[in-house]
Amino acid sequence: MADQSKPTELKPSENIDKIELRNLRIEDYRELKSAMIKSYPDWEGAYWKEKQIEILLEKFPEGQLVILIDNVVVGSALSIIIKGDDFEDHHTYKEITGDFTFSTHSPDGNILYGIDVFIRPEYRGLRLGRRLYDARKELCENFNLKAIVFGGRIPHYKDFAETLTPKQYIEKVKSKEIYDPVLTFQINNDFFPIRVLKGYLPGDEGSQDYAIMLQWNNLYYKKVSHAINQKKSIVRLGLVQWQMRPVSGPEQLYDQMEFFIDAVSGYKSDFTLFPELFNAPLMAAYNHLPEAEAIRKLAEHTESIRDKFKEFAIAYNTNIITGSMPYMEDNKLYNVGYLCHRNGKIDMYRKLHITPNEVSYWGMVGGNDVEVFDTDCGKIGIMICYDVEFPELPRIMAEEGMQILFVPFLTDTQNGYTRVRHCSMARAIENECYVAIAGSVGNLPRVSNMDIQYAQSAVFTPSDFSFPANGIKGEATPNTEMTLIIDVDLDLLRELHNYGSVKTLKDRRLDIYTLKRT
Repeated sequence: MADQSKPTELKPSENIDKIELRNLRIEDYRELKSAMIKSYPDWEGAYWKEKQIEILLEKFPEGQLVILIDNVVVGSALSIIIKGDDFEDHHTYKEITGDFTFSTHSPDGNILYGIDVFIRPEYRGLRLGRRLYDARKELCENFNLKAIVFGGRIPHYKDFAETLTPKQYIEKVKSKEIYDPVLTFQINNDFFPIRVLKGYLPGDEGSQDYAIMLQWNNLYYKKVSHAINQKKSIVRLGLVQWQMRPVSGPEQLYDQMEFFIDAVSGYKSDFTLFPELFNAPLMAAYNHLPEAEAIRKLAEHTESIRDKFKEFAIAYNTNIITGSMPYMEDNKLYNVGYLCHRNGKIDMYRKLHITPNEVSYWGMVGGNDVEVFDTDCGKIGIMICYDVEFPELPRIMAEEGMQILFVPFLTDTQNGYTRVRHCSMARAIENECYVAIAGSVGNLPRVSNMDIQYAQSAVFTPSDFSFPANGIKGEATPNTEMTLIIDVDLDLLRELHNYGSVKTLKDRRLDIYTLKRT
């Protein structure tokens, strides 16, 4: 049977002149004691002694919060810092507080442990508890603590103890079949149950001596390290909107490559992205040959261009995504690119889906590997042009931790560009990631099948309150040679994944469909 009790009705706000949330002071003690007595009417003597409050303020003044209405304390949240490993297993309230002496407080700990939170009954319904919990979360973030943990009471469990186990009770509260004034509130504030504690607070009749260990994870927590080269949360992307122009040979192409790499590295870009088949100007020397032969001659330059990119990645301290180039292997023609890490490592990626044009003119074939690459700025995926129009591939990458998807592309008309653009925007939303696309502009009148280009390079984002409303972080001027420098915040992706307005990755119905590699 569902619990029909409801939260306390909202107190008319017009009767309140001022609400203040601040740190507790010892001179607040008398009002604090009064608020506790009113908050726990069924527990005689359930209030902190003045000496105990003095100890808390001496050990951790920042962790003691009060909320005042018209200058009177009506609620409080008290906390200590503990070492998580010391209290991972079962513990009692008495143990966690050091027999109420707070000797368990450790300034070097990594967990903010909530030891009390209460609001006077006549002021419940004004969401004052939410303010206290939001302040606790801010405190946890400011102190770079891993999580907030506490033992939460389940005061309505006494009404269901004969028919439900604590585990069953928790599930019914989570599914809204039962309302519990404490547990429902905590779940609504993004806390999740991790353990049932028996005998946590002896004398808690409503909870039948049970408590639920609840936890909220700090998405911004970073393990303290004095090492250099730690992964960044803010990553700078440099996109090259490449002008297709005739070149006299490879050296002139290298000069143009270096010009752009120098330009974006001057802004300390972590990644530099080139377009698909940006090296097509070199095909002009083979325009007298059939298209299929000409592009195979172009493939002869691929490894030397790759080596030049590696040299530039190291010299200019930027990770370079080389767009794509034709590549011959086992007498088959592939469309491939390289991730040239600034530490000298090289990874290859291949276009998987080949367009009808690439098949008919060049006899190109697709690769077979879907990969996520680990870099010094997080995990990235790379998909060449047409590949981004197949949503299964980036979803696999997202499941493997991809945070940024790079898409070098080559389109000759606005129709083709529109497909790449809108599919890339969709991939950003559905996979909760950033998507950067870079293409070429201009024309190559002496290169068959590569004569005209259309592009507008851009960086797309998910669409939620922390991101641009239109899902566009930045975009280049259409059909103009230029660079685009954009910063993306990886922490916002973690926040979106856990607390977004919608959670496209978490809310998938994996009970009725799955996606897996073959």
